[in-house]
Amino acid sequence: MAGRTSLFIFQLTRTMKIKQFARMFPAMALWCVCAWPQLSAQTPSDAIMMANGQFCAALLYTHDTWDEYWEGTLKRDNGNIGVLTRQSVMPMLALGIGERINVIGALPWVRTAASAGQVAGAQGLQDWGLWVKAKVFERGPLSAYGVLGAGAPASRYLPDYAPFNLGLGAPELSLRGIAAYQHSSGLYGRAHWAYHFRGQATIERDYYYTTHGYYTDQVEVPDAVTYGVVAGAWLLNESLKVEAGYDGMISQWGHDIRRQDVGFPSNRMIFTRIGGGLQYHPPRLKGLGFVLSGNYVLAGRNVGQSTTLTGGLLYQFSLWNNHQQ
Repeated sequence: MAGRTSLFIFQLTRTMKIKQFARMFPAMALWCVCAWPQLSAQTPSDAIMMANGQFCAALLYTHDTWDEYWEGTLKRDNGNIGVLTRQSVMPMLALGIGERINVIGALPWVRTAASAGQVAGAQGLQDWGLWVKAKVFERGPLSAYGVLGAGAPASRYLPDYAPFNLGLGAPELSLRGIAAYQHSSGLYGRAHWAYHFRGQATIERDYYYTTHGYYTDQVEVPDAVTYGVVAGAWLLNESLKVEAGYDGMISQWGHDIRRQDVGFPSNRMIFTRIGGGLQYHPPRLKGLGFVLSGNYVLAGRNVGQSTTLTGGLLYQFSLWNNHQQ
């Protein structure tokens, strides 16, 4: 009992120190939502399919900032950490296998920092992601897709180092459905919905308190539902793609950030956001493309009201079936 009491005092002291420099837990970089900006390149939530043997490599840079957040449903400013900035560099790969299967992979490197306070941010590899997308239906302008995804931490980052943590720190399995409509004029629309099964995160201590105390270093990370709708068009002889979208996430359980406390991987996070993006393929530079996108969180619970900008390059070529190039 004496050992547990000493441990509790240590954790209470540590928590009080944390409160001196941070009062908020950010919208974690959650796969298929926060980590996937509103891009038109091949992603797990779009209706693009690479042809058999076609390979696409992309490199994306994302700059995400916020200085206000929701502590539960109460909106607050960042206090003495100022503006929190999250930057990421993410290589992505996609390959067409047969006529109806695509494989997509990504591995982001993330850096976090604050404009005020005395605490340093964090940096390193976040979570690897791998998805298999299949076209399950096609009739005229209508099509449907199913996506199976998996991911897990790619480095030993601390998921409870709020608000500078790189990610949730838990393995994930996701199932996604996509419905799409493509008009002959170039106009298109799509909707997607996914369920994310999440496992446990390992934190740096063996006692923590949320709604009550836990003597363990394992934290149950809530499952989540993500959804979105997108409308767009191909222009300039299909060299330019422009789109706008609305999407969101709902954690299936969890608890609110406690008053004046930092956040935790088991918080219940909810948000809705709007965004838009474009993709341009210069006619004289075959295979090369440029992407640019942005989004803004409209409302949320236990997340930051972030503004995100993403830009990058992509290059597509044939590994086999060169006659399709």
